[in-house]
Amino acid sequence: MTTPPPSFTFTFDGEPVRARSGQSVAAALIASGRRSWRHTRTEGRPRGVFCGIGVCFDCLVTINGRPNHRACLVEARPGDTVSTQEGAGHDDLAC
Repeated sequence: MTTPPPSFTFTFDGEPVRARSGQSVAAALIASGRRSWRHTRTEGRPRGVFCGIGVCFDCLVTINGRPNHRACLVEARPGDTVSTQEGAGHDDLAC
């Protein structure tokens, strides 16, 4: 019998999200019941995980103030601050 990996929390839009060691940010967000965490630039449509392998860029989030992280590829870390990304993630590039 194996022991489950230890869990920890990070914040998403100011709310705590529980994650397990080795889990991606996207997996933790989905496990917490969230399905979208970004909106498209032109129509504001919700986006979350689509491909899950880092190809489609639909799952972009801002982590610790830095935009354009693919949530499906980034491993969740204790204490990270993750937030919804609007458009390109830069106010000067937002459409």
